[in-house]
Amino acid sequence: ALLLYHRPERPREFLIQALERVKAGRRAEGDYPYLMDEGNLAAMFGLLDVVGQGHITAAQYREALKTLGLSTEDLQFGD
Repeated sequence: ALLLYHRPERPREFLIQALERVKAGRRAEGDYPYLMDEGNLAAMFGLLDVVGQGHITAAQYREALKTLGLSTEDLQFGD
């Protein structure tokens, strides 16, 4: 079974700490936190690569970015 996330024991405190790290990173007072790890990326890729080919098409990538609310205007890649 593939887990998409880890549920912390105390979600409110976890979120507050994560937001504090983001604020510190924006002020250049520390490293910007990694909000996704390899496991999260593998799970997301698995959702896109539904037939398990090990790759996705440029069109699938573009649609995934749009679904996440990210701009695809400046992307340049072939199919």
